[in-house]
Amino acid sequence: MAAETPICDFGRPAADFDLPGVDGRNWSLADVRGPRGTLVMFLCNHCPYVRAAITRIVRDAEDLKAHGIGAVAIMPNDTAAYPQDGFEAMKSFAAQHGFGFPYLLDESQAVARAYGAVCTPDFFGFNADLQLQYRGRLDIGRTQPVPDAPRELYHAMCRIADCGTGPADQVPSMGCAIKWKPGA
Repeated sequence: MAAETPICDFGRPAADFDLPGVDGRNWSLADVRGPRGTLVMFLCNHCPYVRAAITRIVRDAEDLKAHGIGAVAIMPNDTAAYPQDGFEAMKSFAAQHGFGFPYLLDESQAVARAYGAVCTPDFFGFNADLQLQYRGRLDIGRTQPVPDAPRELYHAMCRIADCGTGPADQVPSMGCAIKWKPGA
């Protein structure tokens, strides 16, 4: 089922976390924080929206490093119900796509709830003070790349790195609804 992110809650503080990464270590917000901003992404392995955009996501996260933006991806889905999103599959997915950022498992789903994540992909762009400034889409491509599409997330994060504020106009991200655990 597809879901769309809500409007950006400008200034909302980033929630801390301590989650295991596919590289064998635990990561916190302080570990991934960039000097000029931080991009927190909720992704998974099986979602067609993520799969269609993953090459562009990896490219943009890599390009943002030069602007002082740190990045992290968090996988929030119920892995018992969706084993294709399990930890071993996450390791393969990250290696296959050349992730240059940590890929973390939110097994309890507490971090996804703390951020208010609703879908994959879901992007949270924070300034240097860890205040939310972007909650939009990667670009116009949803399940298909669009040639020469403006890099909305990339440009928003560059703006945040330069002046600390995100664009006033943001188009929500759309993706697969997070697969919450029963009763969660």
